Amino acid sequence: MSSGGTTEMMSVWGLHVVPAAGGAPRDLSTETRAWIGEFVWSTDSRSIFYVPNEGTSLRGAGMFEQPIFRSWIDSGRSERVTVGPTVNYSPSLSRDGKRLAYRSVEALTMGDVFVQDLVPGGKARKLTDTNPELAELTLGTIKPIHWRSFDGMEIWGLLLTPPGYDGSKKIPLLTYCHGGPIGGFTYGLFPQFMHTVPQVDIYGTQAMASAGMAVLFPMPRGGSGYGVEGFKMIKNSWGEGDYKDIMAGVDYVISLGIADPDRLGVMGGSYGGFMTDWIVTQTGRFKAAATMCSISDLSDLYYLSDGGDFMVEYFGDPLKDSARYAAHSAITFVNNVTTPLLIQHGENDRRVPLMQAQKFYKALKSLGKTVELEIFPRGGHVLSEPAQQREIMRRNLAWFQRWLKP
Repeated sequence: MSSGGTTEMMSVWGLHVVPAAGGAPRDLSTETRAWIGEFVWSTDSRSIFYVPNEGTSLRGAGMFEQPIFRSWIDSGRSERVTVGPTVNYSPSLSRDGKRLAYRSVEALTMGDVFVQDLVPGGKARKLTDTNPELAELTLGTIKPIHWRSFDGMEIWGLLLTPPGYDGSKKIPLLTYCHGGPIGGFTYGLFPQFMHTVPQVDIYGTQAMASAGMAVLFPMPRGGSGYGVEGFKMIKNSWGEGDYKDIMAGVDYVISLGIADPDRLGVMGGSYGGFMTDWIVTQTGRFKAAATMCSISDLSDLYYLSDGGDFMVEYFGDPLKDSARYAAHSAITFVNNVTTPLLIQHGENDRRVPLMQAQKFYKALKSLGKTVELEIFPRGGHVLSEPAQQREIMRRNLAWFQRWLKP
């Protein structure tokens, strides 16, 4: 895997081969332009199976899928191996090279092991049923939707509606902002984390749907689904075009007659936490918000985060461009907040240090805003303890039930 000679994070991390004896590397992923996360050689070494774990290789409704591809070494030709709207990873070949095993996530599952015969028209067979309890539950319906943003760009997202929802009445809408910025949503029970070995989400979106709320998972510019050019569309401009993309999606769901414009909520973690903080400083349309491992001050993120150097790629040197950092930081506009905000953070978060949450909370509290802060002991950028995972999902559900009254 290589960025092909570029040093930017906002690039294609493609699949390259080079002769063992030396020579120039050759890119095998030029057709898919995919950010490769996993690969496995065929038994005859004539081809490679690979998975685009980020910066999805498909566009439109396909951006929520994650197929397994195969590229031939001699010709560089690529073909899609898996079919259907699924999210696949962890490929492994049989000893004779005739079968491919992998984990596959369908629209409303946590993923199971499948085996597929590597012959034309070969069918995939499901071998496991790791969460049989799901069959006993009535889950909401999730489907791709798309809308036009302020500049005419087509933006996509997933929309989750409650079990049995018939569209006859308007219901509360939660907008879930994804992390990243280079990131996005896929199919799966936890749509933000099903593209790789899954983390447990902080928002139990199916529980929220069962409580009578719809959930919008927007894919704004800056994240996956629009190629490298899409990644770069938010350089020097976090909270500008991406914010407008999200709000255009909210307006679209309202226009469908699904969302009640007086009962809107917004939530997200990491970059999604930045976006949530930013949104409540830019508009008072949302009646409740929840933000996790959130970024309130971009300059502090550069100086204190374990990954802060990537901020230079977006905004330049903070010593020289401090005004640009401040202009795109929620803390600068904290006086504008009218939305009740639940702030949650892991005590030992190195990616987005705890002070980001404490700083925003302190400012909001001193201004008399409605805000609560929860710090999860031992927690990092994600929570790994089952009791904490369960508790944060319960708290977020209760928070939105309190303010949106589904």
